[in-house]
Amino acid sequence: MQQDRSFVELNRTSTNRIRALVARLSDEELQQRVGPNWTVAVSLAHLAFWDRRVLSLLDQTEQNGKLSAPDIDVSVNDISLPFFAAIPPRQAATICLEVAQALDARLENFPPELLEHILTYNRRWVVRALHRNEHLDEIDAALNG
Repeated sequence: MQQDRSFVELNRTSTNRIRALVARLSDEELQQRVGPNWTVAVSLAHLAFWDRRVLSLLDQTEQNGKLSAPDIDVSVNDISLPFFAAIPPRQAATICLEVAQALDARLENFPPELLEHILTYNRRWVVRALHRNEHLDEIDAALNG
């Protein structure tokens, strides 16, 4: 069965969106509020965290030769918020872009049969653009509103 590889371009586009955003933002804009508790930098750190989570999942799945998805509770965002906020804004932006690029490359070259298991289990772990674009849209709205 031919695997749908449209995620490659979707992910690349969202990473390019991160790249353009990070390149144009001032340090002041990185501290712009995005909702009551988040800033642009916190949003970018959040994206980097979840992309790193998928990188870890890919490592474990490839090592074990089968889907290896540790259960992580949604509350991890609330638990992590003070840590995300403590990251200097420019560093959060840099980390976000670096991790997105690393994850895109890893997903593009991941063994297709293992990738299919991950995709079936959780599409958002493969099509990272879904998660990234939600937060990038929030960031754009905060910066433009």
